[in-house]
Amino acid sequence: MIKILFISSLLFVLLNARENPFFPFEGEEDNFLITNENRTNLPLQRATITLPEQARILQKVTLEFKNDDGTVTSKSIELNNSVDWHLPIFISQSYIEPQKNILLKATSSKKRANEKKEAYKNILSIKYLSLFSLDTNLKLVTSDKIIKDFLLENPYKIVIDFKRDTDLKSYVKKNPKNVFKEIRVGSHKGYYRVVIEIEKYKSYKLEKTSEGYLIKLK
Repeated sequence: MIKILFISSLLFVLLNARENPFFPFEGEEDNFLITNENRTNLPLQRATITLPEQARILQKVTLEFKNDDGTVTSKSIELNNSVDWHLPIFISQSYIEPQKNILLKATSSKKRANEKKEAYKNILSIKYLSLFSLDTNLKLVTSDKIIKDFLLENPYKIVIDFKRDTDLKSYVKKNPKNVFKEIRVGSHKGYYRVVIEIEKYKSYKLEKTSEGYLIKLK
């Protein structure tokens, strides 16, 4: 009798056992975590964005970032500030600089200050041309070719014709505190003309550069 009872109990246990202990019961959820997240990303120090040459106003900056739960969101800030496309935009975050960088920054601060004082200043920007002045030098940043230039007197004016068939509207820019005191732009058939009124100087030298042209007053 005892033997029969033991066999019956053993059969009951076997019938209720899991068919495969490596698979879940019916209704039981799989709970696996699979990730390929890179946890060795370097801290942000500084990123650089180069602007296209037609950029004039920075309207908005948008940052896209990943959260700790893996979702991706973005945040924007409205700016509406003028920009110089020759200079890059930097993205940085405060961090503790290495000691060698601090020393380098301290020793070069005076040099950077002097360079800032000598930076070219934008005095005119139109669709195909930007002008930057520094003392008696004037940079003409453009991809257009000069087909003619000459000097007028009383008052002294540098006249430059650029080859381009365009319908630019007439434009006048006054710079009373600059040696290049007034600039006029107008379009003609097959070219547009830039007239630069100068002060205290009676001649100039025109040079071709990688960015366009450079005028040096003499």
